[in-house]
Amino acid sequence: MATPRLQLIGITKAYPGVVANSGVSLTVQAGETHAVLGENGAGKSTLMKIIYGSIKPDAGQVLFNGQPVQIRNPKEARALGINMVFQHFNLFDTLTVAENVWLGLDMAPTLVAARNALPARGAELARGGPSLRSRADLAACIQAKAAEYGLDIDPSRPVHTLSVGEMQRVEIIRALLTNPQLLILDEPTSVLTPQAVDKLFVVLNKLSAQGCSILYISHKLHEIRALCNACTVLRAGKVTGVCNPANETNASLPRLMIGADPP
Repeated sequence: MATPRLQLIGITKAYPGVVANSGVSLTVQAGETHAVLGENGAGKSTLMKIIYGSIKPDAGQVLFNGQPVQIRNPKEARALGINMVFQHFNLFDTLTVAENVWLGLDMAPTLVAARNALPARGAELARGGPSLRSRADLAACIQAKAAEYGLDIDPSRPVHTLSVGEMQRVEIIRALLTNPQLLILDEPTSVLTPQAVDKLFVVLNKLSAQGCSILYISHKLHEIRALCNACTVLRAGKVTGVCNPANETNASLPRLMIGADPP
């Protein structure tokens, strides 16, 4: 039997007056698009931040590619091969696409490095080749990765000139440049047009086919049923079900979420 990409065993996280996660266990296989479904306050975001190293669990174990790991911060998560695209973008409006990407990569400690430390070796760099040596390297790398996944973006454009969909492309490209084995997306379609959603799904399906595992957090049941091949449902911080969304209905999934039939 193949080793799972990610296993959470008995994850618990409590805050004063509330238990965000209570004994949560979850398994994600390599190349699997795995939905995490639940109402607001169910504990989804806390669980994802634990995986990404933003929050430390009170109890439980995390295994990545079969090995126990302690992920103390996002930098360690990225080093393992875990990256996350947040619902609210982490971009600087006054900087260019390339500068935002550079600042999000662990090789760049300062904006001075982004502007001054940064021969087209883009395809080689995008495949994880030699380290970036110039701004031209970075632009070529962004363009190569964007072309690979059909994500049209101009590295020289200031972020404040981008649409919401284009901003998300910047976040996704920045994540893809780390060559993730597990990509977490938190409500990725909440502000996208239907056309942008379709383009996102093409990207995610290609990533999955290449072996990248995806954790997909959403409230949109039709998206989960169309995209995901596994689903873990949370309610009040606990797992209430694990299923294949394609075998469920828009009535059975809410029943797992809220414990009753939808109105």
